[in-house]
Amino acid sequence: MTSIEAYATTRTGTFPERLAAAVGLLLALALLRLPFRHTVRAVRWARRAGRRPLAPERAEALIAAVRHAGHLWPVRCACAETSLGAVLAAALLGRRLAWCLGARFAPPPTAYHAWAEVPGHGPVGEYTTGGWHHHAALVI
Repeated sequence: MTSIEAYATTRTGTFPERLAAAVGLLLALALLRLPFRHTVRAVRWARRAGRRPLAPERAEALIAAVRHAGHLWPVRCACAETSLGAVLAAALLGRRLAWCLGARFAPPPTAYHAWAEVPGHGPVGEYTTGGWHHHAALVI
């Protein structure tokens, strides 16, 4: 979990977004305990369920709501859990986000990372200024 995610504790979004964020995070925590092929299948199903892409500003609020809900759970809620939770929450709201797995490059550290993105707009809720670059290896 990056330092930006660790301090994002403000409650954002509408009530349906916060409810979908909590349910999406709960589903993500359950899916990430299964074999990865089942997780990929569920994300592909969720992408088909979402009719239209989520607006970038609403996607920011949804990811912040998922991060806030993650502070209420006594388990690990890092990048994989929050990004998958946001994708599933968007599907519950009838919208679509892409789930990306790859690497985040910066000046000193390079790390494996997972993030959600609005197609054509890049990573959502991520720190992309200051030399941080996200390179996806798998986009679902």
